[in-house]
Amino acid sequence: MSNTSRVALVTGAGSGIGRACALALHAAGYHVVLAGRRLDALEQTIAQAGTGSAAQLLAVPTDVGDPASVKALFAKTEQAFGRLDLLFNNAGMGAPAVPMEELSYEQWKAVVDVNLTGPFLCTQAAIRLMKSQSPQGGRIINNGSISAYAPRPFSAPYTATKHAISGLTRSTALDCRRYNIACGQIDIGNAATDMTERMAAGVIQADGSTKVEPRMNVKHVADAVVHMASLPLDANVLFMTVMATNMPFVGRG
Repeated sequence: MSNTSRVALVTGAGSGIGRACALALHAAGYHVVLAGRRLDALEQTIAQAGTGSAAQLLAVPTDVGDPASVKALFAKTEQAFGRLDLLFNNAGMGAPAVPMEELSYEQWKAVVDVNLTGPFLCTQAAIRLMKSQSPQGGRIINNGSISAYAPRPFSAPYTATKHAISGLTRSTALDCRRYNIACGQIDIGNAATDMTERMAAGVIQADGSTKVEPRMNVKHVADAVVHMASLPLDANVLFMTVMATNMPFVGRG
């Protein structure tokens, strides 16, 4: 199936990695559904795609942690484009960088709802649609993180959810083989977005010091996602790590 007839859905598409990947998938010929909390941010992403792109892009304000909102998102996707070939579970958030014992239940739950429950609900809805469509099948890519392998200081909610995403990736890849649904994960380290702007001023390290960390152009992440998405369904990148070469990861901590 050519990219011009394929449909992608990107969560967290109103900024950062989600915006970059949505635009790259559109440039590669995909119809793209953009999901995120703020309609104005999603519309800004669409505006960056250029004139004449409106028919290929659909903005759907969505709370990925809410089952009713996710159900509506996938219903609108099917109604608009008739199928789904790619889900990029990208939406995510962190909690304040404070000692674990100082985190509130509400702060913990907010991260779990977006980073873990959201990808589960979207994956569940995507499987249902991909199983029922003709031709059957599709691809799901989860945004993991370097934190899926190694934590930063004071990051228990984020790190716990990203470790869990690796389990969701493996379970989805295993359980969905029979339906021609491939699932993989991209683990991203220090992409240059608004979320990582603080790294230019210095972030806390495992030894308690504060250091500036290198970042990479977010375009490299978008290119990697497009590569993973472009594979035929009989091939899969199960895990890929894309990171700033000199960031602390190997030997981190």
